[in-house]
Amino acid sequence: MSARHYVPDDLPTLEALGYDLLTTTTAQRVRSLVRPFAWALAYAVFAGLGWWIPAVLSIAGLFLGVVATTHDLVHRTLGLPRWLSEVAMALVGMLVLESAHAYRATHLQHHRTFPDDDDPEGDPAHGSWWRALLAGPTFLYRLWGWAWRRVPEERGWLLLEAGWFLGVVALAVALWPAVPALGVYVALVIVGSWTYPLTTVYLPHDATAADALRQTKTLRGRCAPRLLLELSYHLEHHLYPAVPSHHYAELSRRLEPYLEAHGVEPVRFW
Repeated sequence: MSARHYVPDDLPTLEALGYDLLTTTTAQRVRSLVRPFAWALAYAVFAGLGWWIPAVLSIAGLFLGVVATTHDLVHRTLGLPRWLSEVAMALVGMLVLESAHAYRATHLQHHRTFPDDDDPEGDPAHGSWWRALLAGPTFLYRLWGWAWRRVPEERGWLLLEAGWFLGVVALAVALWPAVPALGVYVALVIVGSWTYPLTTVYLPHDATAADALRQTKTLRGRCAPRLLLELSYHLEHHLYPAVPSHHYAELSRRLEPYLEAHGVEPVRFW
């Protein structure tokens, strides 16, 4: 571990914070797995009715649901059998035409190495906001390429997920005259993914900070964290990746005295 990846020796252990933070009930598990598919279904219903404003808003909900659920599946925090985690991860990623297995490979690398080199996911955090924005159109393809080169045991999944992407895009083009809603869906999820470098990398990270307490940020507020499915507690996640997302708010509350003692200032918003 490099000096820039330094975690203070006095960081509270999970035992000290409470092992109840690792628990996941059946209801929480089902909600996490069903939520992305419910948003995709909502888009289909609204688009079918020609209600395009709620249809587009459903895509925003879909992205939040996919990111939260995939995140928990990547870190195996939902308590699912390994085989079911693999299948669920692929299916949830396929909803937004993404390779969840490429994301897992690069995300775990991000946890191991940020803010050092050889971190394709964290790379946009090293530049300006406009550089992060420009990275959007090629970001997921570069993550897939890195995973293909570095994690050969995942190539079966990577090929399956890439094939799904190409197949759905081809189907959307072929069916455009008859089913334009499918083409709009494909366009929205592809263009929506271009925001990842800015929203999930550049904004919640500070690659210039000296230690792990300041290299990632935590956003607090009454409404914003709930609307973001608690994904705004990014510092807490980096410090305790074994904690599922539905416990981030409680983890943050228990960790608050420690962060205050070390001068960590949360971002306050709404």
